[in-house]
Amino acid sequence: QEGGGESFFFSLSSIMPKAPKAAAAPTTSGKKVAKKEDNGLFEKRSKNFGVGNNVQPKKDMSRFVKWPKNVRLQRQRRILYQRLKVPPTIAQFTRSVDKNTATEIFKMLNKYRPETKEAKEERLKEAGATKAAGGAAVQGKKPMFVKCGINHIATLVEQKKATMVVIAHDVDPIEIVLWLPALCRKMDVPYCIVKGKARLGQVVHKKNATSLAFTGIRKEDDGAFSKLVDNVRSNFNDRGEELRRWGGGIMGAKSQEKTRQKERAVAREAAKRMQV
Repeated sequence: QEGGGESFFFSLSSIMPKAPKAAAAPTTSGKKVAKKEDNGLFEKRSKNFGVGNNVQPKKDMSRFVKWPKNVRLQRQRRILYQRLKVPPTIAQFTRSVDKNTATEIFKMLNKYRPETKEAKEERLKEAGATKAAGGAAVQGKKPMFVKCGINHIATLVEQKKATMVVIAHDVDPIEIVLWLPALCRKMDVPYCIVKGKARLGQVVHKKNATSLAFTGIRKEDDGAFSKLVDNVRSNFNDRGEELRRWGGGIMGAKSQEKTRQKERAVAREAAKRMQV
């Protein structure tokens, strides 16, 4: 039995296929392999962006930020003004003066800033002290400064006392100043629309200002002010009907692309019908 078992395993080993021999490695005696030269100046340092390793590269995360409510409302309002059809009376406030003219206007406004509360109190105290001492109060010339307040400016325009009116473009609600350009054109008072109710407010020491008005100018500023008035009149008063155009109706990039695709499809259908 032992001999039979050995013969059985011997026969199985002869029947089983033999494993293929490994191919001999190619000889490199004939060919020369180019050896990479290590540059000691520039060492490869690959980064590992795993947890606790290299700092991740900076990404634009502005789309993932929860912005304050007032910022969201500003952006939504701007998009709505682009998408919806805006009536001409409202759309005219999107066409403000150019940067150079705005710089000259604010230079002139800053020359005629009204006095602050502190300066006014100090002036009145000095006048009261002088009067109490028995002296006569100093009667100087009436100070010239810009006027603010929408009701006050409306009265000045109706009485034709205002020489130029400056209106902010971002007043909210817009109905506060919606009628003012039409009134200025009717009364032939030069007016212009500038960017920034906050910037106008800084001139009169307030947080915001809807509009400001000039009522008088000193002699040394007469030439520069007359040039400003001519520029403003030619760009706003004389172009009243041209500025009163419908605004908005500008769709987003995706919507414009879909519209173009529809137009191309319609054009292809029309070409096929013409061929038939």
